[in-house]
Amino acid sequence: MPPLPDAITGWEVSSDQALWMPAGVPGTVAGALGETASDYDAQDWWFRARVDADAPADDEEVLLHLGGIATLADVWLDGELVVQSTSMFESHVVTLERRAYVGVELLIGCRALAPVLAERRSPRARWRPRIAPAGLRHVRTMILGRAPGFAAGPAVVGPWRPVTLERRRLVALDGLRVRTRMAGNSGLLDVAVTPRPLGSIEIREVTVVLSSPNGTVAEPLGATPIVVPDAARWWPHTHGEPVRHGVQLVIETNHGSVELDAGTVGFRTLENDGDVERDGIHLLINGEPVFARGAVWTPVDFTTMAPDDASLRIALEQVRSAGMNMVRVPGTSAYESPAFYDLCDELGVLVWQDFMFANFDYSIEDAAFRSQVAAEARTVLDQLGSRPSLAVLCGNSEVEQQAAMFGRPVTEARGELFGVLLPRLVREAEVDAPYVPSAPCGGDLPFRPGVGVANYFGVGGYRRGFDDVRRANVRFAAECLALSNLPNDDGLCDTGIPADVGADWNFADVRNHYAVELYGADATSRLESGRATSGEVMAEVFGEWRRAESPCGGGLVLWLRDVQPGAGWGLVDHRGEPKVAYHHVRRILAPVAVWMVDEGQGGIDVHVANDRPAPLIARLRVACYRGRQTKVEEAARGIEVPPNHVSRWGVEELVGHFIDASYAFRFGPPGFDLIVASVERGDELVAQAFRHPVGRPVERETAEALGLVCELREGGNGSVLRMETARLVQGVRVHTPGLEADDNAFSIEPGGSRSVALRLTPGGGRASGPAFVTAVNLVDAIPLHLTTPA
Repeated sequence: MPPLPDAITGWEVSSDQALWMPAGVPGTVAGALGETASDYDAQDWWFRARVDADAPADDEEVLLHLGGIATLADVWLDGELVVQSTSMFESHVVTLERRAYVGVELLIGCRALAPVLAERRSPRARWRPRIAPAGLRHVRTMILGRAPGFAAGPAVVGPWRPVTLERRRLVALDGLRVRTRMAGNSGLLDVAVTPRPLGSIEIREVTVVLSSPNGTVAEPLGATPIVVPDAARWWPHTHGEPVRHGVQLVIETNHGSVELDAGTVGFRTLENDGDVERDGIHLLINGEPVFARGAVWTPVDFTTMAPDDASLRIALEQVRSAGMNMVRVPGTSAYESPAFYDLCDELGVLVWQDFMFANFDYSIEDAAFRSQVAAEARTVLDQLGSRPSLAVLCGNSEVEQQAAMFGRPVTEARGELFGVLLPRLVREAEVDAPYVPSAPCGGDLPFRPGVGVANYFGVGGYRRGFDDVRRANVRFAAECLALSNLPNDDGLCDTGIPADVGADWNFADVRNHYAVELYGADATSRLESGRATSGEVMAEVFGEWRRAESPCGGGLVLWLRDVQPGAGWGLVDHRGEPKVAYHHVRRILAPVAVWMVDEGQGGIDVHVANDRPAPLIARLRVACYRGRQTKVEEAARGIEVPPNHVSRWGVEELVGHFIDASYAFRFGPPGFDLIVASVERGDELVAQAFRHPVGRPVERETAEALGLVCELREGGNGSVLRMETARLVQGVRVHTPGLEADDNAFSIEPGGSRSVALRLTPGGGRASGPAFVTAVNLVDAIPLHLTTPA
């Protein structure tokens, strides 16, 4: 269709205590004011803009789209009240009258939410979580920004989704619904839509056109399903290619042909192997088991809620680069934009989608609230039902857990909303993603980790030992770990630390607990060991879960990205820079990965995962070192790991004799203190893992003592940093402002070397600040002298 010439321009925002000022829409008042300290729920906010729209022709219609307004809002157009909104998650469409709207004022008034949240309403809540104001149980808005322990602000206020004009010509589409399925190797496409002629237009024929790698298929609308023989399938990126197919509607009219884009689809089968409340989530995609791993998603720009598509792409490409194949959009947040789901489809990232409910006893008894929730769910299911990336639908976050911890029965918490209404709407929408009533759920109490879907914080938040991971017998972790991950900026390490409301500890205490366990009593005063600790803890847990013998179907780290500066739960900081923990997770979650697990008297097992669709043919080498320098054992063998498979070998099986690899028998002093397992293909190091059977290096040494030499070679598009060492270098961190290292937070085997490419960060310009290399067992940073690439 032709581009829209009309516009909405000149947005301004004010409160009842401030003058009008420029504002970005989509966005919130936090973005307009440039600060986040105020209580934005305490006052009214007004937004205004000028509308310029020519009068529609006879074969046209003009629509005003309001993507979403937070939260209680009235909208006037040319002085006429056209919308009253009571939900942040509701979109609105206003059909403009058949006249010109030139210089007309669009005015949005958002009422103060604080008085509404403070109102006492019936029926009284049966449990009252402390996560956020109790009044949120009655209001459809976001908890993030109103949760003191982990996201205190800013609260989202204003038109946080786009406000746009749409001019339709000749034909409009009503009720478009697209679904795909598989029958053997053939893809089946079902399209339901009502083309509506505008003005005097006559519709003569409608054709559905599907573009696929195998060619184009075209069939008349109604001749469904459209059959695509030998359809190329959509896979999560870890297991194959996320192949998509374009869908168009070609409509022949008495005034010519109209081509309308109906989006993209993917052909795949998706099943859950087992009962959700007993077995958790074990996804089968195209018949293959997929270990689902990733993180809980946080909005890319929490301050304004208005990321551009480039920012979203960078964030989701970081997910993909980290070997993650799933993100969870949690019930504490908001439904994401169409661009987000488009990118997940394109990049092969699975989506666990919560409905936006968390923790509270929602007033489903209220007929108006129930009707609002049902309409919201139908809209979400309509928008996501055809997405190949949609993998799980979840009723809420922690409602059943909160109720149970307050002594209420699970059946009461599930109730009509999560036990009847939402699952019925999912069935009616013909969505093939499994429905989880609540996360966590299952078992006699929903927070028992060994049954159903768990929130696992045994290792992590609750400071249990690593042996708890196997004892917990987790089937799927919808959230896990929760560590205060230190950022790369030393100056921010004491800020942004999350805490549970009312607790006398915070999540930095959790990280420090494990730092002492791994690196000794003085580790809490050393930022490098603190940075390494949380990543090593996460790698240990995922190594347990990813074993072939594990009952776990996957896990999602809490969470992907910080919403404020500092040492939050995020693997990525608030600016989008990966933390050290991100790189540890990237190695253990890679489609081809190697790791080691201590089996006590069973020795040390080496595990090699191959999620790729082709066999992994490589060499597996293990080497043992004394004093983290002298090689005392080495062995190698050729391996072939089948597609989508995890293989296992004992270290002593590979070496060929008993060496007390785990130092469990302790017949004398340990024969070595370091084991290195490497997967190699020719000169290529495919994957590598390090194990310390008698403890990690707690002493720090100079570069000279380690025999560490760094050589920087400048290039036109970046630089290459080459490092060689005589002794083990543990947890190397390459800090180069404005340049991104293709690997980081790695260790270098004794007598080994590593080359790291440094490229300009996405977005271009070089940041200022010193460049240097640090390591956990290095006394002082090694400065690097970079020049700006031409």
